[in-house]
Amino acid sequence: MEKIDKTTSKRMTAIKSKNTKIELLLRKKLYSLGFRYRVNYSKVLGKPDIVFSKQKVAVFVDSHFWHGYNFDLIEKKTFRNKPYWINKIRKNMVRDTYVTKTLESCGWTVIRLWEHQLKEDLDDCVKLIRKGIKGYS
Repeated sequence: MEKIDKTTSKRMTAIKSKNTKIELLLRKKLYSLGFRYRVNYSKVLGKPDIVFSKQKVAVFVDSHFWHGYNFDLIEKKTFRNKPYWINKIRKNMVRDTYVTKTLESCGWTVIRLWEHQLKEDLDDCVKLIRKGIKGYS
């Protein structure tokens, strides 16, 4: 395994796993519309970014790199310690599929939103969540 230099280490340490800009964007919009939810709720498998527990709706906000959006393009890119990152992203993708299928089999509605969806059309993302929440106005 390739040794990580101080610059790379500092950059990777700065990456947030929760309360990212795109998550905050969505949460602020939902809250302004009167929605109330739990954040990073550890009692639900996968610790979804937003949870409507009564309605059994789990919302995941997935970033492109970490969750493998256009994975074939990521695989072709050149970057440090490539085998490590490709393996990590593949594991994330497998875990995401497992979490989604498991929650759905337990009666949950799972909504996965990519970062570009939130940036391009936040209102459409909110509509998807509204549809998922049955009987929630």
